[in-house]
Amino acid sequence: MNTTTRISTAERLGRSIGRGWRGYLRREQRVARWLVTLGVPVGGAAAVLWIVKLAVLGVLLYSAFWLALLLVFAVIAAGVMGNAELDDEPQTEWRTGPLGFGLYHPDGSRIDPHDPDAEA
Repeated sequence: MNTTTRISTAERLGRSIGRGWRGYLRREQRVARWLVTLGVPVGGAAAVLWIVKLAVLGVLLYSAFWLALLLVFAVIAAGVMGNAELDDEPQTEWRTGPLGFGLYHPDGSRIDPHDPDAEA
């Protein structure tokens, strides 16, 4: 009988994120201790770390705002281009009409030179 259990991908991902978070906290504590050895009070070291965290968060939010704004403009431009009529006037076309094959205007009149006596 096989009694080994396999962990799921979600559990493996959660464990790796947890290891990363614990590593980040260890590094943060190391920086706080280093600041204290430099003569910064414990409260000042905590304040410096919070200021750095808030500055990083501000930069991320600023970047996300401009990327979102760029995405909104791109979606609006795509919608406008998709709904825009590029040519307002109807186009002429080659087709077979009442006077035979030729270049016809959308109203049905033939545009190209046509000699009905030449057809026989």
